[in-house]
Amino acid sequence: MVEVARNREPTLADVARRAGVSVATASRALSVRGPASASARHRVATAARELGYVPNPVARALATRTGTRLAVAVAGQTAHVLNDPYAARVLAATATAAAATRDVGVSLHWLPLHDPAELGRLTENRDIAGVIVVNPTTPALATVPRSARDRVASIGIGTRDVPSFDVDNATATTTMIEHLLATGRRRIAMITGPEWLPCTQRALTAYHRTLAESGTPPRLAPGNFTAAHGESAATTIMTRWPDTDAIFALGDLSALGALAALRGMGVDVPGDVALAGFDDIAYAALSHPSLTTTTNPVEAIAAGATTALLDHHTSTPQTFYPSTLILRDST
Repeated sequence: MVEVARNREPTLADVARRAGVSVATASRALSVRGPASASARHRVATAARELGYVPNPVARALATRTGTRLAVAVAGQTAHVLNDPYAARVLAATATAAAATRDVGVSLHWLPLHDPAELGRLTENRDIAGVIVVNPTTPALATVPRSARDRVASIGIGTRDVPSFDVDNATATTTMIEHLLATGRRRIAMITGPEWLPCTQRALTAYHRTLAESGTPPRLAPGNFTAAHGESAATTIMTRWPDTDAIFALGDLSALGALAALRGMGVDVPGDVALAGFDDIAYAALSHPSLTTTTNPVEAIAAGATTALLDHHTSTPQTFYPSTLILRDST
């Protein structure tokens, strides 16, 4: 006998367990769509009645219209982008918001940079109820058909028809550079994000503006959010500008790579060069010295995008989430 806690509503999974069928079969039986035996339909209907189960109207609408799962689609140069911890955080948060509360599944997909039309094809897949695009680019967003634009949300840039949810990396960058300036640093370099990723331009613009206001020239080195590129970028910075007294990396992994490079060159952090990152990943607090950084509330952002899709509240063009400065030993 399936017992349901008094403090929660029965779910489709509860109905399936009581009826002795899979969740997929229970869904088909209740929606009268797809194959299910007469016996299974009877058992499921009886279980739903006994438990007092009421199908979630949003999940049912999604299933009836375009599918029973949300797709998390991550843009990148190679499929290895799916192994990035950032993608894992988005996927987990989406699954929590969608699967755990709405009985809607979640799948993970790669959007190749060389084939932006893949996003358009994905949105036309009838098995998919909605798409959350991670690292969106303008060419990819342009391929979303108008008929599907109420079923797409982005984490990054958006368009007039595709709402975006993202961290306020511009304000976060301004706050970080102002902190470094306040500690007496005047030759502040920045390790950027990938050139193809438009949302990083907000941070880059904030960096240039804040330094210009202080009369300090910019020092830029390209990065791609990985430790390896952070290490090579820091080497480039210290070779080209050996008097650099601070480095801000747009990504904690890049900052940790930069820390390794600075150590290898015998540069003291923060004595000679202050170092700061972005994201506040778990390793940031464990490095030596611990890394000053600023938060990226990925879980809240992904949950916001997911809820907007499920509730069809996609009218707000941009939603920015605040970032908090975390001061540690590296500055």
